[in-house]
Amino acid sequence: MTAEEFEAYTTGKTFYYGNGGAPYGAEEYLSGRYVRWSFLDGDCKEGRWFTDEGGLICFTYEDRPEPQCWSFLKGPNGLIARYENDPQATELYEVRQSDEPLECPGPKVGV
Repeated sequence: MTAEEFEAYTTGKTFYYGNGGAPYGAEEYLSGRYVRWSFLDGDCKEGRWFTDEGGLICFTYEDRPEPQCWSFLKGPNGLIARYENDPQATELYEVRQSDEPLECPGPKVGV
């Protein structure tokens, strides 16, 4: 997907991703190419996405300023994401998407 296709498909939605049949994480795609990521543990990280010179979609987060670059394809069941910083990494796939914001109560709530 191009950056424009990715932006049009994701902006204003929250995507839940799986890996190997198990839940992996979720990302809320906000306007202005801002994102909010969670490993579904209630702790969310703010970030941004951009494209690199090769057209990959790269993310930086408040706790990880080094770019994490992905290629995205639109498969028959939704997005397929391949982590290009490590070509041996397993692909993530879209499990579902929602118009609801990502829930971010924080880590270890109630402890």
